[in-house]
Amino acid sequence: MALTLIRNATVVATMDDAGTEFAGGAVAMRDGVVLAVGTSAELQPLAGHADEIIDAAGCVVTPGLVNTHHHLYQTLTRALPGATEASLFGWLKRLYPIWATYTPDDVFAATQLGLAEMALSGCTMSSDHLYLFPNGVTLDDTIHAAQGIGLRFHATRGSMSVGESAGGLPPDSLVEREDAILADCIRVIDRFHDAADGAMVRVGVAPCSPFSVSQGLMRDAALLARDKGVMLHTHLAEDADDVAFSLERFGCRPGQYAEELGWTGPDVWHAHCVQLDHGEIDLFARTRTGVAHCPGSNCRLGSGIAPVRRMVDAGVKVGLGVDGSASNDSGNLLGEARQALLLQRVTHGATAFAAREALRLATRGGAEVLGRSDLGSLTPGKRADCAVWDMAQVASTGAWDLVAGLILAPPSGVRDLFVEGRAVVRDGELVRTTRRAVVTAAQKSLSRLMALA
Repeated sequence: MALTLIRNATVVATMDDAGTEFAGGAVAMRDGVVLAVGTSAELQPLAGHADEIIDAAGCVVTPGLVNTHHHLYQTLTRALPGATEASLFGWLKRLYPIWATYTPDDVFAATQLGLAEMALSGCTMSSDHLYLFPNGVTLDDTIHAAQGIGLRFHATRGSMSVGESAGGLPPDSLVEREDAILADCIRVIDRFHDAADGAMVRVGVAPCSPFSVSQGLMRDAALLARDKGVMLHTHLAEDADDVAFSLERFGCRPGQYAEELGWTGPDVWHAHCVQLDHGEIDLFARTRTGVAHCPGSNCRLGSGIAPVRRMVDAGVKVGLGVDGSASNDSGNLLGEARQALLLQRVTHGATAFAAREALRLATRGGAEVLGRSDLGSLTPGKRADCAVWDMAQVASTGAWDLVAGLILAPPSGVRDLFVEGRAVVRDGELVRTTRRAVVTAAQKSLSRLMALA
């Protein structure tokens, strides 16, 4: 495979265990992995063998960003009237009827739009949580969409089985039979999941939330996932209503509920966890359970500020997520990193969270949460997922510490993005498709949904 050499970077931030940074840095990639990292002078002997040399003068090079929680189908329902000032439960009730009209083409278009946004903002890997399947929609629609953009994709087969008539939140029209849910989980795992290092597609099992599925499905999902060797994902302790529901319905807090049903461990990650208490944080640290922190969505829905400083200090695995675009209205992981930093500082003081800590959550932290020990840092042998950030932009010029500037004065987008050593973005433009094609398809679906609303 071709040898690609990125050189003359103002700084390469490796995100390795020691936090190594190389001024005047370079990264060599071959056969889908990082071959070497160091100064441009140290890697100069490789230049004569390189098939492509990329000049990164004025740029910061980092590992690709890793998004640990998304609902990509929601990208077509941003800024929806009636949902823009609602808290979680009211927001869901406003959106469920619109989502019920989705077709496979709508989900495909929404997923490509969301992943294009992620790629252009420096993300090389994204998870996705699709938990409703109206009108013939399948998880396959999202996986095929991801392949068209070129990002690594951790698709999770979500589900809802307890509708309004049974005391749940979703309308009965959007829930599925539990035997059908489990059968389809097996189908998509067998068809798409790749457990190997360097996998472009993995599949997880992801009942939507404790208030939309039964305890039996939660237990069965955990057993199925462990039998198949895949990860588990759900929402947990997102806001005060979520905790109140757990106490009323199950007689315990969300963390205890998760533990009793087999939903803790290194193969589990929970979205949000805004309302975890000290005991639950200790439980997650002890069991190596991961957390997808979604600060923008938590602010937008008024859910609160997750105790991220406490989680990190306790040893909980924490990554960042943009969450669904209907609750964030944006899919920019650098923006989430900045928001995460600001929220911890407004809670605990100006020294509470450093810019490099926030960048680590967005890269190495996310990879750890998703069980990807093969990526997340620019070290020899890791997968060749990297981002080249041009800091000579209006938004970033003036930053003295360019690595901190990525978080505090982020550029408007990534210049170049590589996944498995292959270019996904060059000079700020998508490689496999175009912005116009992605937006045109999304607008077609949006027009149809609006006409039905």
